[in-house]
Amino acid sequence: MQPRRIRKRTTNKQTTTFINQVITELQAHPEKLEIIRRNLNEYREQTHLKRGFLLAIERFDWVFEASNDVNFICQQILADDYIGNRLRRYPLLFKGVINSA
Repeated sequence: MQPRRIRKRTTNKQTTTFINQVITELQAHPEKLEIIRRNLNEYREQTHLKRGFLLAIERFDWVFEASNDVNFICQQILADDYIGNRLRRYPLLFKGVINSA
């Protein structure tokens, strides 16, 4: 039996750009973390969500529980680990952080 091959997901350039803009905006305006918290609560109330999306919400709860420091949260979002990948996979969680004015 051959070992299981791990498929590396390709990162979407548009998503990467968006996440970087979110990080910049959060560092400039830490009060926008409240927008993310509201998004988490809004999606948590919905009944039919994909399991992966629910896991991303749960991982964000873990990050917020660990610290309310903006730099720590941004570091976790950008981390190249399980939690960071899970958070970046669902950019809808960051809806409203960047003002398109």
